[in-house]
Amino acid sequence: MWAAFRAVFAAIFADRAAALLLLGAPLLYAVLYPSAYAGEIVEDVPVVVVDMDRTAASRDLIIRAGATQQSRIVASLASPAEAERWLASDRASAAILIPEGYGRAIAQGRSGQIVLTGSGAHLLRSSSALGGIGAALGSTAREAAFEQARAAGPAAPPAMQLVTRPLFNTREGYGAAVFPGVAFVIVHQSLLLGLALLAGTARERLGAPLSVTPAQFAGLGLAAAMIAMVQVCWFAGFVFWWQDYPRGAAPLWQVLAGGMLFVAATAALVLLLASLFRTRERPLQLGLGISLPLFFLSGLTWPAAATPAPVLWLARLFPTTPGLELMVGLNQMGGSLADYAAALFNLAVLAAVFGALAFWRWTSPRGLPALPVRAARDLSGSA
Repeated sequence: MWAAFRAVFAAIFADRAAALLLLGAPLLYAVLYPSAYAGEIVEDVPVVVVDMDRTAASRDLIIRAGATQQSRIVASLASPAEAERWLASDRASAAILIPEGYGRAIAQGRSGQIVLTGSGAHLLRSSSALGGIGAALGSTAREAAFEQARAAGPAAPPAMQLVTRPLFNTREGYGAAVFPGVAFVIVHQSLLLGLALLAGTARERLGAPLSVTPAQFAGLGLAAAMIAMVQVCWFAGFVFWWQDYPRGAAPLWQVLAGGMLFVAATAALVLLLASLFRTRERPLQLGLGISLPLFFLSGLTWPAAATPAPVLWLARLFPTTPGLELMVGLNQMGGSLADYAAALFNLAVLAAVFGALAFWRWTSPRGLPALPVRAARDLSGSA
């Protein structure tokens, strides 16, 4: 068993393509994939101000608007026409117009009127800036209302106060919502492509189906599981921390236990599929075709309640669906193993079924002698 285990790693290091898929891909994805969402939180959007009131109230509003994370006051202009030219020339993404009489209206207990304008050329930036400015306006309005109420008499407590706090995606970004699930699809796909590529290469050389002894099959399975578990620990233990994504919500032993069951089901499916390929190129073709369907079937981007029942049943045939549900639930959402008993059972069934089929495929003689351990080095294609 241990000879086959060592031979798998020798074959990986002897094949540059397999080494890139199994060892290089997790490293590259840890940097490249999250980098696409590095600028998802809009900050310091250039904003111009036209203050036609020039009172303490208008100056306080400008200070508050400039102090928000989303906006940065870049100029104070004399007229709305000049602000329009700044927006048209793309020197600013939003503008604040404070008309004359704003401070007087606030002092008299009336509503002050503010005009906010955004550039349609950069919809996300301008809407984020206007949202931050709106929050500043709301803060100013609450303080003004409090002062007015205090002058009129004792202020009545509000009937209801709404406090909004994001629970699981504290950054409220798309990357923090998607990548923690995508990482486990990457683990599944890199293991499938790398090991299936080696198996297809060996079958090309032998010209017949592969056959190993039960002990050698155990060594192959242990090697596959170890590679996948290292990748799971790499993403969940380091990459999520490095990218500042939600992580470690559940106890560590529960995350590791869920990860091991996901790895077992994944390794079993990978060994089963690896026994089916006759050429080196077929696994790459399969991987390109199923990566996106597996991600969408996982339920990470589309709620299960809105998914047709036959599609849900189909999704449960792949370890990625219950695996993502379990790992994201434990690591990001703070659930427990008991909360995901259905996903645990799903993974256990897949591990048992795929493992039994893979064992039959790899150990069935099919007219061939058992593959010698030293032939495992031939799993590498071209060095």
